Amino acid sequence: MPKTIKEINEKIKKGNAVVVTAEEIIDIVAEKGTKKAAKEVDIVTTGTFGPMCSSGAYFNIGHTKPRIKLGGGTCYLNDTTCYTGLAAVDIYIGATAVQEDDPKNSVFPGVFKYGGGHVIEDLVEGKSVVLRASTYGTDCYPRKKLETLISLRDMNEAVLFNPRNCYQNYNIAVNLSDKVIYTYMGTLKPHLGNANYCSAGQLSPLLNDPLYKTIGIGTRIFLGGGEGYVVWQGTQHNPGVKRKKNGLPQTPAGTLAVMGDLKQMSSEWLRGASFTGYGSTLNVGIGIPIPILNEEIVKYTAVKDEDITAPIVDYSKAYPEVVPGSVGEASYAQLKSGSINISGKEVPTGGISSYSKAVKIAQLLKKRITSKKFYLTEPVALIPSVKSGINFKLLNERPVKRK
Repeated sequence: MPKTIKEINEKIKKGNAVVVTAEEIIDIVAEKGTKKAAKEVDIVTTGTFGPMCSSGAYFNIGHTKPRIKLGGGTCYLNDTTCYTGLAAVDIYIGATAVQEDDPKNSVFPGVFKYGGGHVIEDLVEGKSVVLRASTYGTDCYPRKKLETLISLRDMNEAVLFNPRNCYQNYNIAVNLSDKVIYTYMGTLKPHLGNANYCSAGQLSPLLNDPLYKTIGIGTRIFLGGGEGYVVWQGTQHNPGVKRKKNGLPQTPAGTLAVMGDLKQMSSEWLRGASFTGYGSTLNVGIGIPIPILNEEIVKYTAVKDEDITAPIVDYSKAYPEVVPGSVGEASYAQLKSGSINISGKEVPTGGISSYSKAVKIAQLLKKRITSKKFYLTEPVALIPSVKSGINFKLLNERPVKRK
């Protein structure tokens, strides 16, 4: 008999909802089968923690005396560039924004010790940062310069808004060239010296709901230690990729746009990070509950690392030059073993996301639900599915005619 989210929430309220993590459901299904598991289990919690570059936050800093119009001017938080084209005192900082004096144009491409992700972490930790702005004056906004310390406590609104998080599967990055390269997948050694990957595998939210049957717009989630919501499909959402019979994508596929109140969040689950030669980013902790509405859903949540494969991609030439194809594939079980075989060579592997933190997020979310502090929400719309016709496109560059 299928369940509904309303029925599951009633069970949470009464304290008898059965909640397990995406690790625990694997053994339950193996022991009891999908039919019995679907009847007994109400919710499966998932988790992921890793660098999510398409993240950021917007703030309303409050009006000054006299008033200032930041839009059209320049604005920095701890010397890190913010976007001001929203309104008078609304600003947005992206996780990959860099400090204006970072040596990104020097002989060495830069160590990027501090950027937008670190600003967000500092604010969540309760620290004050330096706000510096310069703009033009108007009759209604006469002030032209502003320099002040500011913290989350001083702001009217502080909202984490991430246009693309929770990638559904991702590349395994390698380097086939004869020199070290620096990428958003970390430092890659020459001649297949290492292979880096970035996913929680069997704990990853969209790999437990591969066809987007339960996760949609309005889904309440664990975000950065607080609560947030899925607000749209993420940028580069690409549901129409090649999939296995169990619905699992074999290449990067779906993504989510998420948001939540930054003032509720914790620096344990929002951590700035620096990638040498690439830039800064933000490690984001996300956990999504999967309601077990029927037997089909429980089959998806029983996915194991050995079931999930990802493509091995050369980041020295194929990726930057957008050359299609890969040099093989590997399962997450193989990746987590410490090495994979590529063309007869044993290559050491490294995960740039944290599986242990993903486990902790799934457990924390489970605890919040069983203690009646977290209830499920009914999506107002599901995100575009495999049959939606949506596919990620490259930029169609066209010549510009100049007079």
